Amino acid sequence: MKWMIASDLHGSAYFCRRLLSRFEQEGAHRLLLLGDLLYHGPRNALPPDYEPKKTAELLNQVFGQILCVRGNCDSEVDQMMLKFPILAEYAVLDIGDRMIFATHGHHWNENDPPPLAPGSILLNGHTHLPACREHDGFLYLNPGSAAMPKGDSTPGYMILEGRQLMRKDLEGNVQLTYRL
Repeated sequence: MKWMIASDLHGSAYFCRRLLSRFEQEGAHRLLLLGDLLYHGPRNALPPDYEPKKTAELLNQVFGQILCVRGNCDSEVDQMMLKFPILAEYAVLDIGDRMIFATHGHHWNENDPPPLAPGSILLNGHTHLPACREHDGFLYLNPGSAAMPKGDSTPGYMILEGRQLMRKDLEGNVQLTYRL
């Protein structure tokens, strides 16, 4: 199965359109969203084309393909706008011999991981910084932000297919390849 993994749209209809266009072009089966979908948060500037209602409408067009976890900016009011569940604190995915613990990152993260079985993958958003780092006992992954990147990163996402992981920008350019 081919997964697209993205985080932190923060209500940007512009970046949501671009992400969904890449989702279609990638031919991914599922879109895993790591939270902060509609609201920009009080610490962030408004992203380009900030339209939470339009962002919800765009995401609802592919609701049957989305798995989502709750970000620190997501609320029950946001859930009322969306056709897919967004309020789970985490999701656990089995990818054969490894487990992925997907969460936004404001509770469990690289520096404060949940209890993980050896060889697990901790997948977060929240920081808006892409990452792929080995730790003692687990692999830490972060796709960065699809709409509001920080540091010198670009808006982007990850693709997970089989044992291959790639971080790409919204033009589809590969920025990182990792073999699980």
